[in-house]
Amino acid sequence: MDFANFLIQLLNSLQYGLLLFMLAAGLTLIFGIMGVVNLAHGSFYMLGAYLAWFLASQLGSLVLAIIVGTLIAVVLGWLLEWLLFRHFYHRDHLDQVLLTFGLIYIFEEMRSIFWGDDVHAVQVPEMLNWSVPLTDNLSYPVYRLVMSGVCIALALGLYLLISKTRLGMKIRAGAFNREMTEALGINIRLIHGVVFALGVALAAIAGMIASPIASVYPGMGSSVLIMCFVVVVIGGIGSVRGALVAALLVGLVDTFGKVLVPQIAGMAVYMLMAGVLLYKPEGLFKQ
Repeated sequence: MDFANFLIQLLNSLQYGLLLFMLAAGLTLIFGIMGVVNLAHGSFYMLGAYLAWFLASQLGSLVLAIIVGTLIAVVLGWLLEWLLFRHFYHRDHLDQVLLTFGLIYIFEEMRSIFWGDDVHAVQVPEMLNWSVPLTDNLSYPVYRLVMSGVCIALALGLYLLISKTRLGMKIRAGAFNREMTEALGINIRLIHGVVFALGVALAAIAGMIASPIASVYPGMGSSVLIMCFVVVVIGGIGSVRGALVAALLVGLVDTFGKVLVPQIAGMAVYMLMAGVLLYKPEGLFKQ
Protein backbone atom coordinates (compact mmCIF):
# COMPACT_ATOMS: atom_id res chain seq x y z
CA MET A 1 0.00 0.00 0.00
CA ASP A 2 1.55 3.32 -1.09
CA PHE A 3 1.15 6.54 0.86
CA ALA A 4 -1.73 7.88 -1.27
CA ASN A 5 -3.78 4.72 -0.80
CA PHE A 6 -2.94 4.70 2.90
CA LEU A 7 -4.13 8.31 3.20
CA ILE A 8 -7.40 7.50 1.41
CA GLN A 9 -8.09 4.56 3.72
CA LEU A 10 -7.17 6.66 6.74
CA LEU A 11 -9.63 9.38 5.67
CA ASN A 12 -12.30 6.72 5.03
CA SER A 13 -11.79 5.23 8.48
CA LEU A 14 -11.97 8.69 10.09
CA GLN A 15 -15.18 9.50 8.23
CA TYR A 16 -16.76 6.14 9.13
CA GLY A 17 -15.65 6.41 12.75
CA LEU A 18 -17.06 9.91 13.17
CA LEU A 19 -20.35 8.82 11.61
CA LEU A 20 -20.49 5.90 14.06
CA PHE A 21 -19.79 8.32 16.90
CA MET A 22 -22.82 10.43 16.00
CA LEU A 23 -24.98 7.32 16.22
CA ALA A 24 -23.33 5.91 19.33
CA ALA A 25 -23.35 9.28 21.13
CA GLY A 26 -27.15 9.41 20.94
CA LEU A 27 -27.41 5.81 22.10
CA THR A 28 -24.97 6.38 24.94
CA LEU A 29 -26.80 9.52 26.09
CA ILE A 30 -30.17 7.78 26.12
CA PHE A 31 -28.86 4.73 27.97
CA GLY A 32 -26.32 6.42 30.21
CA ILE A 33 -28.60 9.26 31.36
CA MET A 34 -32.07 7.73 31.12
CA GLY A 35 -31.25 4.05 31.57
CA VAL A 36 -33.26 3.01 28.50
CA VAL A 37 -32.08 0.18 26.24
CA ASN A 38 -33.13 1.57 22.86
CA LEU A 39 -33.05 -1.07 20.14
CA ALA A 40 -34.94 1.30 17.82
CA HIS A 41 -31.97 3.66 17.53
CA GLY A 42 -31.03 2.26 14.13
CA SER A 43 -34.55 3.06 12.91
CA PHE A 44 -33.89 6.76 13.57
CA TYR A 45 -30.81 6.50 11.33
CA MET A 46 -32.97 4.91 8.61
CA LEU A 47 -35.64 7.58 9.10
CA GLY A 48 -33.02 10.31 8.63
CA ALA A 49 -31.83 8.74 5.36
CA TYR A 50 -35.38 8.48 3.99
CA LEU A 51 -36.18 12.03 5.08
CA ALA A 52 -33.07 13.26 3.25
CA TRP A 53 -34.14 11.47 0.06
CA PHE A 54 -37.79 12.57 0.24
CA LEU A 55 -37.24 16.17 1.37
CA ALA A 56 -34.37 16.73 -1.08
CA SER A 57 -36.65 15.62 -3.94
CA GLN A 58 -39.36 18.01 -2.73
CA LEU A 59 -37.22 21.00 -1.75
CA GLY A 60 -34.51 20.60 -4.38
CA SER A 61 -31.69 20.96 -1.84
CA LEU A 62 -30.00 18.42 0.42
CA VAL A 63 -28.93 21.17 2.82
CA LEU A 64 -32.53 22.35 3.28
CA ALA A 65 -33.61 18.71 3.59
CA ILE A 66 -31.13 18.17 6.44
CA ILE A 67 -32.30 21.29 8.27
CA VAL A 68 -36.00 20.41 7.96
CA GLY A 69 -35.31 16.73 8.66
CA THR A 70 -33.44 17.61 11.86
CA LEU A 71 -36.41 19.63 13.11
CA ILE A 72 -38.73 16.71 12.32
CA ALA A 73 -36.41 14.30 14.16
CA VAL A 74 -36.33 16.55 17.25
CA VAL A 75 -40.13 16.75 17.36
CA LEU A 76 -40.44 12.99 16.82
CA GLY A 77 -37.95 12.27 19.61
CA TRP A 78 -39.79 14.60 21.98
CA LEU A 79 -43.15 12.96 21.18
CA LEU A 80 -41.79 9.42 21.59
CA GLU A 81 -40.30 10.28 24.97
CA TRP A 82 -43.54 11.93 26.11
CA LEU A 83 -45.90 9.26 24.83
CA LEU A 84 -43.88 6.08 25.45
CA PHE A 85 -40.43 6.13 26.98
CA ARG A 86 -41.10 8.16 30.13
CA HIS A 87 -43.41 5.39 31.31
CA PHE A 88 -40.58 2.82 31.14
CA TYR A 89 -37.76 4.49 33.09
CA HIS A 90 -38.41 2.52 36.27
CA ARG A 91 -39.42 -0.70 34.58
CA ASP A 92 -37.28 -3.73 33.83
CA HIS A 93 -34.88 -3.59 30.90
CA LEU A 94 -36.78 -6.48 29.31
CA ASP A 95 -39.86 -4.23 29.04
CA GLN A 96 -37.75 -1.54 27.38
CA VAL A 97 -36.31 -4.08 24.93
CA LEU A 98 -39.79 -5.28 23.99
CA LEU A 99 -41.02 -1.70 23.51
CA THR A 100 -38.12 -0.64 21.30
CA PHE A 101 -38.10 -3.94 19.39
CA GLY A 102 -41.77 -3.32 18.59
CA LEU A 103 -40.90 0.19 17.42
CA ILE A 104 -38.48 -1.29 14.88
CA TYR A 105 -41.36 -3.15 13.22
CA ILE A 106 -43.62 -0.10 13.38
CA PHE A 107 -41.01 2.14 11.71
CA GLU A 108 -40.32 -0.50 9.04
CA GLU A 109 -44.02 -0.85 8.21
CA MET A 110 -44.54 2.93 8.15
CA ARG A 111 -41.51 3.27 5.88
CA SER A 112 -42.95 0.66 3.54
CA ILE A 113 -46.37 2.35 3.49
CA PHE A 114 -45.13 5.89 2.88
CA TRP A 115 -42.01 5.35 0.76
CA GLY A 116 -42.18 1.79 -0.57
CA ASP A 117 -39.49 -0.89 -0.60
CA ASP A 118 -37.26 0.38 -3.41
CA VAL A 119 -33.63 1.45 -3.12
CA HIS A 120 -33.13 5.19 -3.61
CA ALA A 121 -30.13 7.37 -4.40
CA VAL A 122 -29.52 10.83 -2.97
CA GLN A 123 -27.55 13.26 -5.10
CA VAL A 124 -24.50 14.98 -3.64
CA PRO A 125 -24.99 18.79 -3.67
CA GLU A 126 -23.53 20.27 -6.85
CA MET A 127 -21.16 22.56 -4.96
CA LEU A 128 -19.63 19.54 -3.17
CA ASN A 129 -19.63 17.14 -6.11
CA TRP A 130 -15.91 17.28 -6.89
CA SER A 131 -12.70 15.67 -5.66
CA VAL A 132 -9.38 16.77 -4.23
CA PRO A 133 -6.45 15.30 -6.22
CA LEU A 134 -3.94 13.35 -4.10
CA THR A 135 -1.78 11.99 -6.91
CA ASP A 136 -1.96 11.92 -10.71
CA ASN A 137 -4.38 8.98 -10.56
CA LEU A 138 -6.03 9.22 -7.14
CA SER A 139 -8.41 11.79 -5.68
CA TYR A 140 -10.73 12.04 -2.67
CA PRO A 141 -14.37 13.24 -2.73
CA VAL A 142 -14.91 16.61 -1.09
CA TYR A 143 -18.30 15.49 0.23
CA ARG A 144 -16.63 12.87 2.44
CA LEU A 145 -14.36 15.56 3.88
CA VAL A 146 -17.39 17.75 4.54
CA MET A 147 -19.10 14.81 6.27
CA SER A 148 -16.12 14.43 8.57
CA GLY A 149 -16.12 18.18 9.25
CA VAL A 150 -19.83 18.18 10.14
CA CYS A 151 -19.34 15.22 12.48
CA ILE A 152 -16.38 16.91 14.19
CA ALA A 153 -18.37 20.13 14.61
CA LEU A 154 -21.31 18.24 16.13
CA ALA A 155 -18.98 16.27 18.43
CA LEU A 156 -17.41 19.52 19.65
CA GLY A 157 -20.85 21.07 20.11
CA LEU A 158 -22.00 18.03 22.10
CA TYR A 159 -18.91 18.24 24.32
CA LEU A 160 -19.48 21.94 24.99
CA LEU A 161 -23.18 21.34 25.68
CA ILE A 162 -22.57 18.55 28.18
CA SER A 163 -19.48 20.00 29.86
CA LYS A 164 -19.74 23.78 29.70
CA THR A 165 -23.41 24.81 29.82
CA ARG A 166 -26.02 25.04 32.55
CA LEU A 167 -28.23 22.58 30.66
CA GLY A 168 -25.31 20.14 30.51
CA MET A 169 -24.82 20.50 34.27
CA LYS A 170 -28.48 19.58 34.81
CA ILE A 171 -28.17 16.62 32.43
CA ARG A 172 -25.12 15.31 34.31
CA ALA A 173 -26.83 15.85 37.65
CA GLY A 174 -29.92 13.96 36.50
CA ALA A 175 -27.77 11.07 35.32
CA PHE A 176 -25.90 10.92 38.64
CA ASN A 177 -28.83 11.21 41.06
CA ARG A 178 -32.34 11.73 39.68
CA GLU A 179 -34.07 12.05 43.06
CA MET A 180 -31.68 14.68 44.40
CA THR A 181 -31.89 16.61 41.12
CA GLU A 182 -35.69 16.69 41.36
CA ALA A 183 -35.46 17.75 45.01
CA LEU A 184 -33.38 20.76 43.91
CA GLY A 185 -36.29 21.93 41.74
CA ILE A 186 -34.99 20.80 38.34
CA ASN A 187 -37.64 19.47 35.95
CA ILE A 188 -36.07 16.08 35.24
CA ARG A 189 -38.85 15.10 32.83
CA LEU A 190 -38.01 18.11 30.69
CA ILE A 191 -34.31 17.16 30.82
CA HIS A 192 -35.11 13.61 29.72
CA GLY A 193 -37.23 14.93 26.85
CA VAL A 194 -34.35 17.13 25.68
CA VAL A 195 -31.83 14.26 25.93
CA PHE A 196 -34.02 11.83 24.01
CA ALA A 197 -34.80 14.40 21.30
CA LEU A 198 -31.07 15.13 21.02
CA GLY A 199 -30.25 11.42 20.69
CA VAL A 200 -32.86 10.93 17.96
CA ALA A 201 -31.66 14.04 16.13
CA LEU A 202 -28.02 12.86 16.15
CA ALA A 203 -29.00 9.48 14.67
CA ALA A 204 -31.22 11.11 12.03
CA ILE A 205 -28.50 13.62 11.04
CA ALA A 206 -26.06 10.72 10.65
CA GLY A 207 -28.52 9.02 8.30
CA MET A 208 -29.13 12.21 6.33
CA ILE A 209 -25.49 13.10 5.71
CA ALA A 210 -24.61 9.46 4.94
CA SER A 211 -27.47 8.97 2.44
CA PRO A 212 -25.57 10.23 -0.66
CA ILE A 213 -22.75 7.69 -0.18
CA ALA A 214 -24.66 4.77 1.41
CA SER A 215 -27.92 4.92 -0.61
CA VAL A 216 -31.34 4.60 1.02
CA TYR A 217 -32.82 1.13 1.38
CA PRO A 218 -35.13 -0.91 3.65
CA GLY A 219 -33.59 -2.28 6.84
CA MET A 220 -30.53 -0.06 6.65
CA GLY A 221 -30.74 0.68 10.37
CA SER A 222 -30.16 -2.91 11.50
CA SER A 223 -26.46 -3.17 10.60
CA VAL A 224 -25.53 0.22 12.07
CA LEU A 225 -27.39 -0.62 15.31
CA ILE A 226 -25.07 -3.58 15.93
CA MET A 227 -22.01 -1.39 15.33
CA CYS A 228 -23.47 1.25 17.67
CA PHE A 229 -23.72 -1.25 20.51
CA VAL A 230 -20.16 -2.44 19.79
CA VAL A 231 -18.92 1.17 20.07
CA VAL A 232 -20.85 1.80 23.30
CA VAL A 233 -19.54 -1.42 24.88
CA ILE A 234 -15.92 -0.74 23.88
CA GLY A 235 -16.01 2.90 24.96
CA GLY A 236 -17.81 2.29 28.26
CA ILE A 237 -21.52 2.59 28.89
CA GLY A 238 -22.50 6.19 29.55
CA SER A 239 -19.23 7.76 28.38
CA VAL A 240 -19.47 10.13 25.41
CA ARG A 241 -15.66 10.46 25.35
CA GLY A 242 -15.41 6.67 25.29
CA ALA A 243 -17.89 6.52 22.41
CA LEU A 244 -15.68 8.88 20.38
CA VAL A 245 -12.47 6.94 20.99
CA ALA A 246 -14.18 3.58 20.40
CA ALA A 247 -15.87 4.79 17.20
CA LEU A 248 -12.53 5.94 15.76
CA LEU A 249 -10.93 2.61 16.72
CA VAL A 250 -13.77 0.64 15.12
CA GLY A 251 -13.49 2.79 11.99
CA LEU A 252 -9.76 2.07 11.71
CA VAL A 253 -10.10 -1.67 12.34
CA ASP A 254 -13.05 -2.11 9.98
CA THR A 255 -11.63 -0.03 7.11
CA PHE A 256 -8.07 -1.34 7.17
CA GLY A 257 -9.29 -4.85 7.93
CA LYS A 258 -11.25 -4.91 4.67
CA VAL A 259 -8.17 -3.76 2.76
CA LEU A 260 -5.39 -5.75 4.44
CA VAL A 261 -7.09 -8.92 5.71
CA PRO A 262 -10.44 -9.24 3.91
CA GLN A 263 -10.74 -12.91 4.96
CA ILE A 264 -11.35 -11.94 8.61
CA ALA A 265 -12.59 -8.36 8.11
CA GLY A 266 -16.12 -9.30 9.14
CA MET A 267 -14.97 -10.43 12.58
CA ALA A 268 -12.13 -7.97 13.17
CA VAL A 269 -14.34 -5.45 15.00
CA TYR A 270 -15.73 -8.16 17.29
CA MET A 271 -12.22 -9.41 17.99
CA LEU A 272 -11.35 -5.85 19.02
CA MET A 273 -14.37 -5.75 21.34
CA ALA A 274 -13.47 -9.12 22.86
CA GLY A 275 -9.88 -7.99 23.45
CA VAL A 276 -10.98 -4.77 25.18
CA LEU A 277 -13.54 -6.53 27.38
CA LEU A 278 -10.99 -9.19 28.32
CA TYR A 279 -8.74 -6.60 29.97
CA LYS A 280 -11.26 -3.83 30.75
CA PRO A 281 -14.73 -5.35 31.25
CA GLU A 282 -16.20 -1.90 31.98
CA GLY A 283 -14.94 -0.48 28.67
CA LEU A 284 -12.14 1.96 27.91
CA PHE A 285 -13.67 4.85 29.87
CA LYS A 286 -15.80 3.79 32.79
CA GLN A 287 -18.56 6.32 33.51
